[in-house]
Amino acid sequence: MPFEKRLLKIPGWRYGLLALGWLIVISLLQYHYNYQSEDRVVIKMGYMPVITNLAAPLIDRASEKNGDFRFLAVKFSSFAEMAEALRNHHIDAAFIIAPLAIVLRQSGEDVKIVYIGNRHESTLVVRKDLQITKIADLAGRTLAVPMRYSGHYLEALRLQAENSFNPALDIVEMNPPDMASALASGVLDAYFVGEPFAAQTILSGDAEVLCYVEDLNPDFICNLLLVNQDLIDRNAGAVQALVSAAVRSGIWAAANPAAAAKIASGYWSQPINVIEFALTTPWERIEYKRFIPDPVEIKKMAEMMVHYKLLKNSNIAGLVDSHFARSVDIDNISDFKSIIRQ
Repeated sequence: MPFEKRLLKIPGWRYGLLALGWLIVISLLQYHYNYQSEDRVVIKMGYMPVITNLAAPLIDRASEKNGDFRFLAVKFSSFAEMAEALRNHHIDAAFIIAPLAIVLRQSGEDVKIVYIGNRHESTLVVRKDLQITKIADLAGRTLAVPMRYSGHYLEALRLQAENSFNPALDIVEMNPPDMASALASGVLDAYFVGEPFAAQTILSGDAEVLCYVEDLNPDFICNLLLVNQDLIDRNAGAVQALVSAAVRSGIWAAANPAAAAKIASGYWSQPINVIEFALTTPWERIEYKRFIPDPVEIKKMAEMMVHYKLLKNSNIAGLVDSHFARSVDIDNISDFKSIIRQ
């Protein structure tokens, strides 16, 4: 009997079984190739596609076939989602916006700051057609920041207080990937965010730079690396390897911005030219070597959050663990593979 006729004789319920069986086979194969074939410890890192978190895609790529640990980058669309994933141990570490780390600690999470992300990578841009040329011109304008618990929000509040805007600055929260289109459509007058999201509207001609974050605060911390204490207890060597790779990836990126932009583009789904522009404009703007977490800096941030009624107290006891960052070897960083210490 021809195959087609035999197929017609198969009862309908068997089609369902065949489909279910095929789905199981595909799932098992996917699990095998993605997980079973990896005989190293896998560390899942949450991140957002911003330059302060450039380490995430770089060490994901560098650890694919290199080193004792597999560092797997997991991209999130919001910092709030990332915080929940870390809280629920769906990820082991998070490249997360700095004030949110303090909030997590004060809410009872046993987390540690082990590394400060690349600095001087945030930009305040304004709509080009508004002809805003100075901070005072922001009065009455709508400015977006990544979230309430962000350094950008704190700086915006400080600008408001110092300049006595009248009418007041309208500060709104918005996920960074949505900011460029919101400004281009006229919903926003300005936004303050980590690159390369500002670079998008600069290159498109919709916005221009009002100021760089280092003009407002040279000690600004955008993102940092937060890990669960149980990861440190379980595998301190993996945490050291992660922090070392993050630091070394930044030093490599400083010397190879075009190559770094190409790798990041594949993870971030953003054009290479936009990322490279953000990495190099102005030239040597990004700071990659101020990576050691300092309790004094974090305490100052907590006090600022109390001042603006985002926290009830500035307690950061037990939040900062700087010994991993202090132990990093930054020598012999040559080719891309050398990001991962052997």
